Order: sequence, then C-alpha cells, then structure tokens
Amino acid sequence: MKNTQYHLHLKGQVGGYDFDRNYVDYVLARNEGKPVHVLIDSLGGSVATALSIASAFKRHGDVTVHFVGMNASAATVASLGAKHISIDSSAMYLVHKCSMEFFEWGNLNADQLAQLVGHCEDAINDLNKLDNNIAAMYAAKTSKPQADLLNLMKEGGWLNAKEAREWGFVDEITELNEEKPVLTDAVASAMAAAGMPIPNVPTESKETAFARFLASIASLFKSRAEVPVTAAVEDPAAPEREENETPQTIESTDSISNQTKEAVTVMNRSYELLGKVLQVEGFAVGENGVTLTEAQMQAIEDALAARDRQNADLTAQVEALQANPAEDSHAVIDDNSRHEPQTPFDEFVQTVNDAKRLHALVP
Repeated sequence: MKNTQYHLHLKGQVGGYDFDRNYVDYVLARNEGKPVHVLIDSLGGSVATALSIASAFKRHGDVTVHFVGMNASAATVASLGAKHISIDSSAMYLVHKCSMEFFEWGNLNADQLAQLVGHCEDAINDLNKLDNNIAAMYAAKTSKPQADLLNLMKEGGWLNAKEAREWGFVDEITELNEEKPVLTDAVASAMAAAGMPIPNVPTESKETAFARFLASIASLFKSRAEVPVTAAVEDPAAPEREENETPQTIESTDSISNQTKEAVTVMNRSYELLGKVLQVEGFAVGENGVTLTEAQMQAIEDALAARDRQNADLTAQVEALQANPAEDSHAVIDDNSRHEPQTPFDEFVQTVNDAKRLHALVP
C-alpha cells in the first residue's frame, strides 16, 4: 500500500523465525490501542501458529493486513482476525484442506495393521475437524456458505487478486500508482557532491537549492561592517565595457531568492575571484545551474571562516591601538586611498588589506 509503514513483516514459514506468534504478541502489546499494519508474504506452515496469530489480531481490534507475493494455507488463516485485508493486484491466494505428516515402515501382522488403521482413522477425524473449523472462519470472513468454502478447499488451486476479492477473502485490491518524483534538499545535495546533474523535477521547498547557493556566494563579497545592501552591485570581475554600454549587475542577497532566473542569466560567465576561492582556473554559471563537488563546497566554507577570523583580528587590533594612542598610528593610513565613492566590494577588499597591514605592525 502507498506510503504505509508496516509494524510487522510476516514472511517465510508460518511458525518459523520470521512468522513467530510470540513476536506478533510483543508488537501488538507495544501498540495497544493504536492501528497496526502487517505485511504477509508466505506459503503457509503451522496451523497452530496461524490460529494463534488470527486470535491475537482479533483481540487487538485494529489490525490491517496486506498480502504481497504468493500466500497460501496457514498464511491466509493468520489474516482472518484482521479488521481489514488488502492484496496487491499481482499477488496470489490459495486455500486448501489441512494435511499432516505420515510415515510408517515395517513388517506388520494383522493386529498391527488394524491398530495402524485405527490411528489413521483418528487422524482423519482430527483433520476433518480442522477443515470444518477453518472453513467456518473463511465463511465468517467471506459471508459465503461453509459448504462452498469446504469445496473450494478440497479443489485447491491458486486464486488471483480479483478472484480472492470476489470470494471475499480480501476487502481491497491495491494498485501501484505512479507518482511524480519529488527532489528533496538532501538528495539534491548528495547528487551535487557526487558531481551528478540535478534533474528538472519538483522540489520540496519553494526556494531552490541553487538560489540558496547564490545567496551564500554573494555573502563572500560582503563585509559584516555594516555594508549597505543596494538594489544591484556591479560585478568587479566583469570585463571592461564600452563607454555607453550598460553595466551588467548581480542581484543583491535580499533579491536573489525571488529573482533566481534573472540572476542565472546575468551570471552566465566566468568569475575569477570565485575561481580562486574554489582553486580552479575558471567558474562559470550557466542557464542550467551549477554543480559543485564536496571539496568545492568546503573551500567556500573555509573562505567564509577565514573572513570571519580576519574581521575578528581587525577588531582586536583596532581596540589595541585605541588603548595605546602613543603608537605610531599614522603608519596605518593608506596614502593611496581613493576619495571617490566606493562599492561594497571595494570596501571589503580595502578592509582585508588594512587588516593585513595592522597585523604586520603588531609585535
């Protein structure tokens, strides 16, 4: 059944390790008062175990059984205590009369043969009682006459899912409905780390993983020293343009999430600074997105961490100089500093360079 979480998987021989009545009792006790879903895939086995499990299902009162594969004999009996029974459209179902092991070998006289015949007659009576008991259980489930169920058990033969539904052994036939795949963030990240292209399928979140990637890259070019956020920032890595050419821009962090498509179109070229961070010769973002390896993502993470450390060092050095005004502070003045308005990127670069020079002055 679609999206069903099964509490029990009963497979193999009924009464065996995978179809054990004690484990069924244990799981039902842990889920007392709660719905329990059971998957059955078995060709049968012990009638005693099957009767015990059917009774346990009935006592619990809220058990749903689902048949898959080929199911016969005691496996069908075990399901009869369930509240609801379903079957896969491709599964099979078989009921038949009970049987028992019998073996006798030796030289017997007339009295011994008569005694053996008596034992066989007792076994026949026992088997007839079991057949009638199970036929009554089938009749209660199917609302069919018990005699009809005995005849069906005598004939044997496999029933397909439709026939099992027509007899009333199951309440529902399930189909494997085709579902559109949904790409989760975890799967997208794993595919990107493995160098696999991201398929064009629906995603769980409204904001795409690529939009979040663009936002993280944009943060590399922003200083935390209260750099104002503008509607657009001129790309410092863009080639020189003609005098009357309109500059191409990269959308700011605040607008990337809502304008991913436009940002992808604008960034369809190589970025030297980002290439240095990722330790590659060039980095291009095309219309179909970008794929990064785990090592490249780690390089971006390291660059962000280095920026934070530099900002922290700069703050500490400025505080140290303020505490010691006698220091030759004019040495930190950049005589070549520009007086014209600076872009946020220029301020970030200058801040890093100032931090390096201050670090060199500290003993």
